[in-house]
Amino acid sequence: MVPGHEIIGRVSSVGKKVKRFKVGDQVGVGCMVDSCQHCEACDEGLEQYCAEAPTFTYNSLDRHDKLPTYGGYSDKIVVSDKFVVKIPKGLDLKGAAPLLCAGITTYSPLRHWKVGRKSKVAVIGLGGLGHMALKLAKALGAEVTLFTRSPGKEKDARRLGAKHVVLSTNEKQMAAVKGKFDLIIDTVPYAHDLNPYIPTLSLSGTLVLVGYLGGLEPALNTVSLIMGRKAVAGSVIGGIAETQEMLNFCGKHGIISDVEVIKIQDINEAYERMLKSDVKYRFVIDMASLK
Repeated sequence: MVPGHEIIGRVSSVGKKVKRFKVGDQVGVGCMVDSCQHCEACDEGLEQYCAEAPTFTYNSLDRHDKLPTYGGYSDKIVVSDKFVVKIPKGLDLKGAAPLLCAGITTYSPLRHWKVGRKSKVAVIGLGGLGHMALKLAKALGAEVTLFTRSPGKEKDARRLGAKHVVLSTNEKQMAAVKGKFDLIIDTVPYAHDLNPYIPTLSLSGTLVLVGYLGGLEPALNTVSLIMGRKAVAGSVIGGIAETQEMLNFCGKHGIISDVEVIKIQDINEAYERMLKSDVKYRFVIDMASLK
């Protein structure tokens, strides 16, 4: 199974009942291609939390024909119009593709926790998700800080929207931001220690995990949580309506992902580079290279 789920293309044909799209439109398909469409979550436009589980763009079974979904590393894809979004004119299509996962994964918690001009937001990790979190939080008006373990990332972080950069391995720098942040977006994709970050949350602040699935190691010390009514939460992508909202927001503010375009034939090399963090900050495949 090859998991393509940040798909940008143009409509080549439409069904007779389709009204929202026409041939030639620039459109996108993200992580989902269907859901039950009748549970509480779906009724609220939160298809990503469908009670019966969404049909993912890859490695799911289609709800109608029961065949596997194969993702977007292909020359075409057929999708229900309910799960297709419009790409605003003027957005570079290469840089817009990762908005359909990395963009919405970081935009959704920023919107849910009502980030705005008086907000103080921190982002843990500067990668595919982290660099989008910096850009989006900055555009929403927040004062943005990057937590990083790597001193060499400061210049790039500031370019992407961070006003401050804090080395999480430096006790003095961590102590200096105690009680500062309303929201922390944690993009780290592996098990790591959350305990150093909890004290940097303000009263009723929240640290939201968007990059890691699994058990926490080491265990979370709850003293700091309880004494400040703080929270650790989780979030995935957004629903279709919120994804369209995010795209429109990015279109208005000229926000795209920093990408490197590759041919499909170079995907194994790209994967090895990704494992070494040798990409800034997202690989995008030119599917025309299939031909």
